[in-house]
Amino acid sequence: MLRFAISTLFLLLLSATQLSAQTEMADIMRSNGKIYVVVVVLATIFAGLFVYLFFLDRKIGKMEKEVKTN
Repeated sequence: MLRFAISTLFLLLLSATQLSAQTEMADIMRSNGKIYVVVVVLATIFAGLFVYLFFLDRKIGKMEKEVKTN
């Protein structure tokens, strides 16, 4: 499960970089300094998703072990 989450996150990040065809808007945001806000917000969202999936995987693993022992 964790490998799937990491590979999915990697593919999402890769596709996001390929979709940056709107250079004019990016240039405007970069010149205003707002691009850094966007990068920080996206990094925070992806980090939160990764942490959530990591802890969810641990909980599911513990539950699976409990079911196997019973």
